[in-house]
Amino acid sequence: MVCAVRTNAFRRYFFLNLYMGMSFVASVGRFQVLKHWGNPSLEYAYFYFYSDALLTIGLYFALLNLYSLVFDEMKVERYLRIGAVLLLGGTAWFSYAVINQSSHRILSHFAFELSQNLYFVGLVLTYVLWGAILKLRETRTRLIQLVLALGAYFSAFAADYALRNLYPNYQAVWQYLTPALGCILPAAWMISFFWVNEEARLAPSRLAAVPR
Repeated sequence: MVCAVRTNAFRRYFFLNLYMGMSFVASVGRFQVLKHWGNPSLEYAYFYFYSDALLTIGLYFALLNLYSLVFDEMKVERYLRIGAVLLLGGTAWFSYAVINQSSHRILSHFAFELSQNLYFVGLVLTYVLWGAILKLRETRTRLIQLVLALGAYFSAFAADYALRNLYPNYQAVWQYLTPALGCILPAAWMISFFWVNEEARLAPSRLAAVPR
């Protein structure tokens, strides 16, 4: 957020910065809850999973911010908003339906399921956006790097959720791996805002070129 403000990019990438602000507030809140109730407490579990669900929704809208910037010349913001709300609602309904069929009808399970599903949806949408960037021959370097960083972040957490489901007994590993993965996005976005000028251009279509 500081790098975005310093480079006069806060308003243009508002939802990206909003997500970073939410992430900071959630981290402070988690620390306070952890300090007062401890890691095994039910209060910390509820706060962690619901704050994670809210952060995932915030990241989902940050992705839509990037969509609107890529398609800004096509004037399709209204359709993007409608599609985003429908997709978010459908994902939430599907997550609730999965938990409703389970014998463990605990609200924290719904938050976990919603976050997991939104990460997979975000992953697919990010790669669709990257395909659109190649198709439209987008050349704005900062925008391209922001999208690629988000794709790497979604991929990492989608894999993290999948491995958690496959190997639930390795909690000691996930305890350190998950926070480490959380550093990917803020570090990459900080570099994009601080070291890449808004006017910088490149041709990502060359990355897809196959030499003959």
